[in-house]
Amino acid sequence: MRDPSPTTQARVARHGGREALALALQASRADTLATFAACESALPDLRVPLRAELNPPLWELGHVGWFQAYWVQRNPQRDRGVRADPDAPRAAAEPADADALYHSGRVPHDSRWRLPLPDADTTRAQLQRQLDRTLTLLAGAPEHDDALYFFRLALLHEDMHHEAALYMAQGLGIAIDDPRWQPRALPPPPDALRFDAGSWRLGSDPRGFAFDNERPAPERTVPPFEIDAQAVRWAEFLPFVEAGAYARPHWWTDEGRQWLLQSGARAPRYLRPGGDGWQRWRHGRWQALDPAEAACHLTLHEAQAWCRWAGRRLPTEAEWELAAVVQPQRLRWGDVWEWTGSPFEPFPGFVAHPYRDYSAPWFDGRPVLRGASFMTQPRMRHPRYRNFFPAGRNDVPAGFRSCAA
Repeated sequence: MRDPSPTTQARVARHGGREALALALQASRADTLATFAACESALPDLRVPLRAELNPPLWELGHVGWFQAYWVQRNPQRDRGVRADPDAPRAAAEPADADALYHSGRVPHDSRWRLPLPDADTTRAQLQRQLDRTLTLLAGAPEHDDALYFFRLALLHEDMHHEAALYMAQGLGIAIDDPRWQPRALPPPPDALRFDAGSWRLGSDPRGFAFDNERPAPERTVPPFEIDAQAVRWAEFLPFVEAGAYARPHWWTDEGRQWLLQSGARAPRYLRPGGDGWQRWRHGRWQALDPAEAACHLTLHEAQAWCRWAGRRLPTEAEWELAAVVQPQRLRWGDVWEWTGSPFEPFPGFVAHPYRDYSAPWFDGRPVLRGASFMTQPRMRHPRYRNFFPAGRNDVPAGFRSCAA
């Protein structure tokens, strides 16, 4: 069973000092390069379809190095942490056209397939030079949260892109054999957890690193609730599919019915019925589905429809966080990202951090997801982390748990 509390690596990412961060940055880069190599072996020309959820692998590789250089090496106010002025003049990019190639806020998504990107060997060499410079700067940085903020941001940003590379590999049928990124079977559902009414401070405290959408931490009143001790497994979800629920609109919200109409879905993504039971698409081939694994690659709409069918509901993010923090040994999480019933909104008093594009553009009503998935780096696994994806995304390894209605 995965440890449901913040891992040692998650504490390093948010609170670790120079030495621990240096090791983490090197480990993150090694994983980035290993997953890129798997994609390179499967896609010799590194071409992928133009889809909203994808990026060209060469662009992704160059972008993580560019981001680290932009916010650490070229940032004249990197020691000021969240008080840094993101518009302060920066040192020149290296290579000179790096901003025009890799700045995600300025390079439209669909144009990335047409960019004159350096080849893989050139990009790898550039990433090594960038990492070497970052580690040199880190060795001389003051040992306090402000001075280490951008090093921590660059680390977690690269970890996010590594997970996105694993999503891409799954979608394109590329085998990733590393055992760290494989789903695990869950036990039969334990007894649900019950909590009395109370108040809860949602989000992160001022110490260490936090993403801007986790602060300032608001106090929330939480009514009594009952929540599943683990994510819903295929063993619980498949009876809903087999009952023909994808063809029965009354289980679905208005948005869910629209998604069904547009997608034509009759079962979850990457699943199909086989002669001996259900099969899933993984590592580029169809294989038997383990019903004990957490139900995965589900949209919010599918999670909501199952809850209606089962007489349950999705937890709010306050309920989810309270349960994960108060009962860390009884509430299992980290198998799949988990849809909640809460919209992704700024907490009262929200102030964007210097990386302004991280949260603020996405306060558009999309839902919050909590937890982590089997594809998530341990450094990213934190019970107060707020993830956010559009409700119709199913390339993400997302599932859900339920609450008593």
